[in-house]
Amino acid sequence: QVQLVESGGGLVQAGGSLRLSCAAPGRTFGSYVMGWFRQAPGKEREFVAAISRSGSSTNYADSVKGRFTISRDNAANKVYLQMNSLKPEDTAVYYCATRRSYFSNSYHFQPADFESWGQGTQVTVSS
Repeated sequence: QVQLVESGGGLVQAGGSLRLSCAAPGRTFGSYVMGWFRQAPGKEREFVAAISRSGSSTNYADSVKGRFTISRDNAANKVYLQMNSLKPEDTAVYYCATRRSYFSNSYHFQPADFESWGQGTQVTVSS
């Protein structure tokens, strides 16, 4: 089990930006595929973005493609989610997660594909 801590959430107006961070202390950070998911009230947790172990490949849900950017710094044991042009429908609790198995840049990841999760950070976008 990997301990993950998200930060950077908050309240922002539509069209604004936020940058989420996820810290994953430990020497094995670079061995994990990292992902971001979100869960809005009354809805299931959904895939947002994922990044390969090296950071050279990324995968995005269609709903955020072109607006969100996932990145990682393996030396700092951190993964980031830069969110631009935010919309009210982006309002949710955002979670980072780790995956030991393979990375795909086209597969629509499911929550069950990831093993360890953070506690989440709230993002609220006002209209």
